[in-house]
Amino acid sequence: MSTTYLLSTSDNPFNPHTEWEEWLTWDTQRYNTLALLGRVVRTSDELPPQLEEEAIDDAMKEIVTENVSGVHILVPAPSDTKSD
Repeated sequence: MSTTYLLSTSDNPFNPHTEWEEWLTWDTQRYNTLALLGRVVRTSDELPPQLEEEAIDDAMKEIVTENVSGVHILVPAPSDTKSD
């Protein structure tokens, strides 16, 4: 992804880019999105960092596309939401 995105849920009031601790506490009590990402991502310690990042991006896209829970979204980094 050329834009920096993080996986979240549509009902989480916190931005994972700017309010990580609050976001994590809220999410862990309801969805545990990081555990879901860990189950879906196809990665290995053998992968170079760029390929590992691509694998994580692919897993986030898959979670949002399949969206079994109906709540997962990709949140762009705040600097990526500014219009020029």
